[in-house]
Amino acid sequence: MALRDIFSRNDGSSMRPEDVPFTPVKSGDTGKRVALLDSFEAAGLGVFWSTDAAGRITYLTPQALDALDVAADEVLGKKLTDIVSLDKSIDEQRSERPLKFLLTSQSTISNTTVRVDASDKEVWWEISGKPELDANGNFRGYRGSAKDISDTREKQINAERMARFDALTGLSNRYRMEEQLAKRLKAYRALKRSCAILMLDLDRFKHVNDTLGHPAGDALLKQVAARITQIVGDKGEIGRLGGDEFLIILPDMDDRGDLGDLGQRLIQMISQPYSIDGARAIIGTSIGIAIAPYDGVETEGIMKAVDLALYAAKGGGRGRYRFYATELEDGAKMRHALEEDLRDALVKDELEMHYQPLVSAKTHKVTGFEALIRWTHPERGSVSPGLFIPVAEEIDIIKPMGEWALKRVCKEAVEWPVPLKVAVNVSAIQFAHDDFPQIVEQALVASGLDPQRLVLEITESVFVGDTERAGRMFKELKKLNVQLALDDFGTGYSSLSYLRNAPFDKIKIDQSFVRGSTEKNNNNAAIMSAIVGLAGALDMETVAEGVETKDELKLVKARGADIIQGYIFSAALPQETVMERLHEGDLEYEAKGPDKYRADRMTVYRKIGVIHEDARYKAVLRNLSKTGAMIEGLADVPLGTQFVLDLGDGQLAVCTVRRSNGSKQGVEFETPLISDGADGLCTRHRVSPYEIEAAGRPLEALGQDAFAVLMQERMGAGGNKKFLEVEVAPPRLSYGIAA
Repeated sequence: MALRDIFSRNDGSSMRPEDVPFTPVKSGDTGKRVALLDSFEAAGLGVFWSTDAAGRITYLTPQALDALDVAADEVLGKKLTDIVSLDKSIDEQRSERPLKFLLTSQSTISNTTVRVDASDKEVWWEISGKPELDANGNFRGYRGSAKDISDTREKQINAERMARFDALTGLSNRYRMEEQLAKRLKAYRALKRSCAILMLDLDRFKHVNDTLGHPAGDALLKQVAARITQIVGDKGEIGRLGGDEFLIILPDMDDRGDLGDLGQRLIQMISQPYSIDGARAIIGTSIGIAIAPYDGVETEGIMKAVDLALYAAKGGGRGRYRFYATELEDGAKMRHALEEDLRDALVKDELEMHYQPLVSAKTHKVTGFEALIRWTHPERGSVSPGLFIPVAEEIDIIKPMGEWALKRVCKEAVEWPVPLKVAVNVSAIQFAHDDFPQIVEQALVASGLDPQRLVLEITESVFVGDTERAGRMFKELKKLNVQLALDDFGTGYSSLSYLRNAPFDKIKIDQSFVRGSTEKNNNNAAIMSAIVGLAGALDMETVAEGVETKDELKLVKARGADIIQGYIFSAALPQETVMERLHEGDLEYEAKGPDKYRADRMTVYRKIGVIHEDARYKAVLRNLSKTGAMIEGLADVPLGTQFVLDLGDGQLAVCTVRRSNGSKQGVEFETPLISDGADGLCTRHRVSPYEIEAAGRPLEALGQDAFAVLMQERMGAGGNKKFLEVEVAPPRLSYGIAA
């Protein structure tokens, strides 16, 4: 059938365009109109198509067939839905009715984008069409038009991609990630599924930007995106929220053990060195983790939760992950208060320096001290350096704080009756300032301290970016005759070239290699041997830090460390105590501590619930480890009693009483706890909000007392209690315990 047969005159006759004299086309002059359409087709300005009542194509502009590079018999007689399909790629949110439905319902088709499946080429049309009825009102098929929009569509796709994807890394952008998260959360609520969210923030990225420039920062972000993609793969969706923040959405993950492992792998991978235009850069990352619906049901709630978790991870020292917990909301408020108080700490003279002995491994005599900064808040007591040092770096007061510490240490060390060496930690931020050597010189001159007594402890992070600059700084410092120690060696991705070129006098073996080194199947001892051997070959001393038990001391000595530092000999001491011991000539330290290493047990004070049979009790958690805990608040509990500890936030731990003394019980967990990524512990699994919803309560994120409320509803007054509850006095409120 030809186009002239489709658009024929009412009297049934037809005319060839070349037989018609040139006259203006008037309304109702069908023949001339058809001739005009023929010319339109021949010029390639438009495409016409028609179908019969069964939806089979009865006509398609020949020029269109040529453009598609298909023969007429490959198209004519086939259903329209077999050769074109709706475009769903531009807007994933749109819910259009299928083309087949539109055709069978005899609906008008208007400016609908379709992909031409009949062609091997990438061809897109915008089609329109109307149903054709005969004189009796019977449906005869469609008559329609189409135009090729392949070029326009490509531009539209690119525009849509720019609106939804990050131009630098190719990952989804913030808009698309929030859109995807909202879609998933809505669908998963109906299907009772979970979804984990990880938010990453790069550590020391600003330093790379400042030292190597923004193009280098962009190149670094691309490499970070590639590494994250390598770890996550097709398990989830990855996006860049902007700046140096990334987001990962992981469907069907609520096992915090698996998520913690993933977080640690991401930290290790991202922390490996980067090569950027011949320069070497080292960064790290902090990660917040939240899980829907446990930590949030809607997009806003879960994003707030993961943001708080990230904030806590950064505040805890960076280079770590952290799970969300309801207590973090109070922690964020306390962190803000800590920031405000810390700004005044120097002015109000609340900071002081303590000194931890560095003891000879052979003689147990003190060879020097490491200076450690301490903050005693007038109302909240001792504040852990692990809390306030990262805050000082973040609010940009670490430089004046470090300058104060250096001057104070030099001044106090001069007063010692024995000329021992003193080591001072140097922040990478301090080292990044060109005036640092001058500040060291001023502290030495002002105090009169012999430069050879001063040891500057520097971490590998000072090599980030411009290694030539770091080399110049080392030379300037060595001209002052001070000593240099490489701190926390082995915790990053140390390069032997640093040790070859940098004039270090000592290498400090990080306490993470000492801790647990005596346990079976632990490689830390071998790593220590390698570090000691390397240091010996380079004529450097080795200091093993964090030694706390006698079996660790024995092992560290056997591995050849020169100097021992740790609680096995002494905690950090105030200046008055140091002066007193040195005046008395008490230079030898006795090893005092546990015989063997045991899993870390943290001192805590937390109100918890204790469930026994059908009764729930109030108690206090006094200390906690992965394998057990001490609780207080129940009197005369027999050994072997089984409890379920409600640790809050839906965390339940089944345990057995192994020790009992008055109102205190030592319990052993049936399933070990896992790290929360910071300094705390948590359960691998939690009570699902879907289970609580099934019990008749609304679906919502787990609160601190979510399970307690549910039990109270089930048991009414609280069941038959067999043990007497005892009141426990709360401790003094504090930011943390100084380490």
